[in-house]
Amino acid sequence: MPLSTNDLDAILLTLKLASLTTLLLLIIGTPIALWLTRTESWLKRPVGALVALPLVLPPTVIGFYLLVSMGPNGFFGQLTQSLGLGTLTFSFTGLVIGSVFYSLPFVVQPLQNAFEAIGRAPLEAAATLRANPWDAFFSVVLPLARPGFVTAAILAFAHTVGEFGVVLMIGGNIPGKTQVVSVQIYNHVETMNYAQAHWLAGGMVAFSFIVLLALYSGRSGKTRAL
Repeated sequence: MPLSTNDLDAILLTLKLASLTTLLLLIIGTPIALWLTRTESWLKRPVGALVALPLVLPPTVIGFYLLVSMGPNGFFGQLTQSLGLGTLTFSFTGLVIGSVFYSLPFVVQPLQNAFEAIGRAPLEAAATLRANPWDAFFSVVLPLARPGFVTAAILAFAHTVGEFGVVLMIGGNIPGKTQVVSVQIYNHVETMNYAQAHWLAGGMVAFSFIVLLALYSGRSGKTRAL
């Protein structure tokens, strides 16, 4: 049975959401991971725990508090309304914000591990050559931490594609606007349309397997190189 127009729209919207979320997470997660790697502040553990919170919280809990905060009576909702932007709930922008919060640890933790593996010696050597912090990051840290960036990007993209609870709470179920693949599968199951659900669910299984295979293949290649 071919995919319906709503199914195709959900797939395209999911890919758009995952791509934008991954880009934003790499921009946001990199300085956080660097700070967690280098700081000696007492805030390191609380911040690390806060970043990792989505790993243990139910997605509906995160979605609920984001929904409240971005709603018309919430702090961020009142702020966006005062700026003339309206509320971000039940919008694509709201989905992006929720996805960034929910997938943050899947970017920060791989990057933090990569930065810790580099150590301080290469940066100290760069400093002796009078490299400024930006030069040291782009010429030393970025190339050495490339496997960590690849892992972080793959995990963020895949995790965003598989979201359900957060996106449903924040975005609802608006075709062409907030209806992503996971929500569309739920719709098909709810209406007993198992044939259509199989098409989308089977695609998700294949996608997840390919992602995991790529991750494990990359790690195996790195281990052999060492």
